[in-house]
Amino acid sequence: MKHLQVTVQVDDDHAPEFFELLADSPAVTEARLVDWSMTAGDQSTLLYTIDGDPTTFAERATDTEGIDSVELSETTQGRTYVLVVMRPRETPLFAAIQRASTQPGLIVRKPIVYRDGTMSARVVGDASPLQRALDAAPDGVEVRIDEIGRLQWHADDPVVGLSDRQREAVTVALELGYYNQPRGATHEDVAAELGCAPPTASDHLQKAEANIVRAVMDEFGIDA
Repeated sequence: MKHLQVTVQVDDDHAPEFFELLADSPAVTEARLVDWSMTAGDQSTLLYTIDGDPTTFAERATDTEGIDSVELSETTQGRTYVLVVMRPRETPLFAAIQRASTQPGLIVRKPIVYRDGTMSARVVGDASPLQRALDAAPDGVEVRIDEIGRLQWHADDPVVGLSDRQREAVTVALELGYYNQPRGATHEDVAAELGCAPPTASDHLQKAEANIVRAVMDEFGIDA
């Protein structure tokens, strides 16, 4: 089984406006397609997150060909959920993604990330159906495929790799605001809730954080 990272670059003359709004807008630091619902009809519903100012995106996207509606959630810590109803047949680049995701023997994993003028996704399965889907991509689309090695079983849920005590320490730290900016709690506060010494609480947190980082980075073939 192959695990690939696919990066898509679209030249300026062929870049759809909707793609540019996601991948190359000065108001958007990063956008992610986190889920979608494909229907038998002409419309599909997509859920994005946007880091940055979603206002310009929402205003312009609703006037873009193939986009029927855009709904924004409240913005929390600079991130906004965006629910988009579109007609894929009128949005060629997403239509290519849709074709790839329906190829037998191939899974396009979420999220699909839009950043710095590119779109990137992780793909699991046989490279042959992927190549067939890419061959049908619109003009002006350049695709780079990097094989990135093994697929970690716990990558989708890094918490699985934590011990019970590590999970408890992280849960308490989150509840107390330890990971807020600025911090709302200290190691001593976490230790008091856990009923242990501050160095012990610090050790639990450091080991938990290291396990979570390794789990996420290993999925991309990066040695931690």
